[in-house]
Amino acid sequence: MTAGIHARLHLRYPDFALDVDLDLPGRGVTALYGHSGSGKTTCLRCIAGLERAEHGFIQINDEVWQDSRKKHFVPPHKRALGYVFQEASLFPHLSVRANLEFGLRRIAPEQRRVDLQHATELLGIGHLLDRHPQHLSGGERQRVGIARALLTSPRLLLMDEPLAALDSQRKSEILPYLERLHDELEIPVLYVSHSQDEVARLADHIVLLSAGKALASGPVGETLARLDLPLAQGDDAGVVIDGLVTDYNVDYQLLTLQLPRSLLNVRVAHLPLAVGKQLRFKVQARDVSLSLAGGEQSSILNRLPVTVISEIAADNTAHVLVRLDAGGTPLLARITRYSRDHLQVHPGQQLWAQIKAVAVLA
Repeated sequence: MTAGIHARLHLRYPDFALDVDLDLPGRGVTALYGHSGSGKTTCLRCIAGLERAEHGFIQINDEVWQDSRKKHFVPPHKRALGYVFQEASLFPHLSVRANLEFGLRRIAPEQRRVDLQHATELLGIGHLLDRHPQHLSGGERQRVGIARALLTSPRLLLMDEPLAALDSQRKSEILPYLERLHDELEIPVLYVSHSQDEVARLADHIVLLSAGKALASGPVGETLARLDLPLAQGDDAGVVIDGLVTDYNVDYQLLTLQLPRSLLNVRVAHLPLAVGKQLRFKVQARDVSLSLAGGEQSSILNRLPVTVISEIAADNTAHVLVRLDAGGTPLLARITRYSRDHLQVHPGQQLWAQIKAVAVLA
């Protein structure tokens, strides 16, 4: 079996059954995404060993944690994993430093891959080391909890909706630190969320769960663009693109990003970034309009030649969803049925997609 995360899990309750067979990347962030009750947390708990699948096989790269056919089951405390819950659950009587050292002491010195200084720098908590949890904000407590989990030098990091208990301001504060973990650590992460924006920002791979089953599993950019999945029906539907910075206009504070495997560019209102740096951005389907011509006299800076691939009815009966190809990069557009008929939109048609620079989420 190839390296990666392999999980075949079958677990039955009186009113719910989890039945999934997942082959996931052995590095990067994989999001388990779905509505409440879809099985996200149950799946995570099975992988952690907190729930025992009746019929299960769990392998993390070269290490097997469960094989029910061989009656093999590694108990949770012997699995090399870090688990971050919605609440940080820090020891209130200990300082931040002592909380972190508690995680560090679980690992023999010769097995440590993350040290205290590295963890505190990654999570930006060096100035909090002498405080106690009651004197931290919710976002600060969660960052300390993540650092403590990292200091166990896990083979796998499990994160169960770590931002769910935070308000929007605290979420925006902690997301850049989660991006740093993604960029700077090679520890694979399973990230449970019901927020498509979080998934779009952090994940490389996504598993869409519903009623205990995996509806889809694949790279986040391709999967979010699929019209045959419920992801396309929500108001936050859109595509994720990893662009390459090719220019920055200081006067107008606009980045120019080249689309993957393409000569097409998108301009984004953003702070300066060095040429050659990658930047992930999201284009919402509701922010894409279509035109028969690519006229220059417009306030809309991004006008991309596209080919219509397919179309489905939207959740709003007045709307349709159109999948487009922009030089090899998928886009989604949510337009009215009137516009569809007025433009005579059909597969294979050549159109122009228009996207406001201020609407691109980077």
